[in-house]
Amino acid sequence: MTFIDDLKSKYAQQTALGQLIVVIVALTLVSWLLQYVYAPSYYWFRLPPGLWETLLQPWSIITYAFLHSGIFHLFWNMLILFSFGQMMLNFFNSRQLITLFFAGVLSGAAFYLLGESLFSTYVNSAGLVGASAGVYAVALFVCSYQPDTEVRLIFFNLKLKYIGYFLLVMTIAGIFARDNVGGNLAHLGGIAIGFYTAHKMRDGIDILKGLSSVGDWFQSMFKSTPKKEKKAPMKTVYRNKKSTNSTAKEKSTQQKKIDAILDKISASGYESLSKAEKDFLFKAGKD
Repeated sequence: MTFIDDLKSKYAQQTALGQLIVVIVALTLVSWLLQYVYAPSYYWFRLPPGLWETLLQPWSIITYAFLHSGIFHLFWNMLILFSFGQMMLNFFNSRQLITLFFAGVLSGAAFYLLGESLFSTYVNSAGLVGASAGVYAVALFVCSYQPDTEVRLIFFNLKLKYIGYFLLVMTIAGIFARDNVGGNLAHLGGIAIGFYTAHKMRDGIDILKGLSSVGDWFQSMFKSTPKKEKKAPMKTVYRNKKSTNSTAKEKSTQQKKIDAILDKISASGYESLSKAEKDFLFKAGKD
């Protein structure tokens, strides 16, 4: 196996969250290399500070999320995305995570361009880079969907809702303090879509479903294409009808139990679940 084949194999073994992080890191490194070789390449992919310029390079409303201004910018974004992405995958599937991330990226671009168009002097930005809007969408979704769930922060436990409040307050403070106004406007766009999606989900309305085809397309970008192998001659297999019916019945029973637990979460919150229910839901999410 060659080095490239080995990398492809390891990439294929990652979850969609892991693959997304790998792609963001890899493209950021490539962008830094391009900038070192040819500095103006930065302007090809960052989100420009004007609607007209953006119309001339529409791909930038997505590509800006795969660029970062420095190593710490990249590190903190990926750390937050990994932490909250893992929590989201305990209850939702990979397609919903990827869809929400890119919905946040698009929402962040919209907030940034709107602010630039209406208050260009105040925003005073040279362009936007970074995955923060998508990262904040995932983070605020988790904080809003499971507000009373506690997480360990070094020396103490803290409810997720307070983390969400902190991110919101810091974002608004940054806008009024004129500290990276353009970036904080993008953060606010991610926060808005994450908060709105979570509250709709708690009401039983999956607004991500309408964007699922877009999410599928983006997720396909992070999947390696397996090599085609020669197919063996087809054999006729006779399935045991009784076994098939039994499997279908088991799946139906499992789904009913999942629905009952989700209804309980909507009514009383995640903390109302017993340990057995939490373990069952965690295992079902992994399956």
